[in-house]
Amino acid sequence: MRHYFLLVVLFLGFIQCKESESTANLNTSAQNSIQHAEGFSIEKYDGFSVVKVSNAYPEAKNDYTYILHKKGVQIPDSLQQFTSIEVPIKKVIVTSTTHIPALESLGVENTLIGFPTTQYISSEKTRALIDAGKVRDLGSNQGLNTEVILDIQPDVIVGFSVDGDLKTYKSLEKNGQKIIFNGDWTEKTPLGKAEWIKFFGALYDLDEKATEIFNSIEKEYNSVLTLAKNAKKQPTIFAGAIYEDQWFLPQGDSWAAYFLKEANGNYLWKDSKGTGSLALSFESVLDKAKDADFWIGPGQFGSIQQILDNNPNYIHFKAVANKNVYSFSTKKGKTGGVIYYELAQNRPDLVLKDIVKILHPEVLPDYELFFFEKLK
Repeated sequence: MRHYFLLVVLFLGFIQCKESESTANLNTSAQNSIQHAEGFSIEKYDGFSVVKVSNAYPEAKNDYTYILHKKGVQIPDSLQQFTSIEVPIKKVIVTSTTHIPALESLGVENTLIGFPTTQYISSEKTRALIDAGKVRDLGSNQGLNTEVILDIQPDVIVGFSVDGDLKTYKSLEKNGQKIIFNGDWTEKTPLGKAEWIKFFGALYDLDEKATEIFNSIEKEYNSVLTLAKNAKKQPTIFAGAIYEDQWFLPQGDSWAAYFLKEANGNYLWKDSKGTGSLALSFESVLDKAKDADFWIGPGQFGSIQQILDNNPNYIHFKAVANKNVYSFSTKKGKTGGVIYYELAQNRPDLVLKDIVKILHPEVLPDYELFFFEKLK
């Protein structure tokens, strides 16, 4: 009887030790390793990380917490309520082309098994996987093919939402799928968007590699930023294009306008408020920008002649007359996707270099444009 009592005491003591050990792990001070991004945080503990996504979509009212843990690690009781994901993941579905460059940079593109509307992907590496039948097409983002997803059984689905409509994801969760939201596109700064590679680094237990990649991008970005600040002139710029009789151009607080400011350019609508687009008439844009030095991002126009064929009045813009029009939409992938839309937010250093080269070619004499192209 006494022997039995000792066994019970030892067993209870073991349980208490395990519980106190888990609590100790959680109580260990852990600092958020994210510096520029505002939409997520990563706190690392012994054997697991707590990832919080606070801005999964514009005006999101809820935070999303995920526990990323290594195999065999006991998660503290206080965290059991949250979605737990064993890392490194081995099979993934992502839902935005902006996720693709992060997978490739980390060298884990072979883990991609599904994507909505695969024709949108431009990357040659991932297109090769699609052509080889290794990445299933899941239909549209608004109506992901549940049958295919349940068939291929990903470890996790990296989802995103534009307007907070989460019906498809909630349905998938009811069917046993693990969803983790990515809000990279809601970030307001170039380095903030790029830092989301650390989000993917955490999923693959490649935190150090993700940090090294980001630090390299940040270093290049800041180096070019310094060159731009030392440029003696500040050229004037207008942007955007006509769509259904309205000229849409980036508002002053937008990601695109941020780059123009960082490149030491004088964007003529820099004082407008908002992170989206302004909708103006052709006449109002012409009145303000007729003497601007550059037109950057003229929509789908592929040449100066196309611009003039569309509307001969474009010739009244000095930038058009002097052929100082630069576009990123001319460089496309195999299936027609614009490379800029897929890669730019992951490589803000290259975007900034391009714009600095356009505005201040003397500070980057040997650099060749990567995303942009001067229209002829």
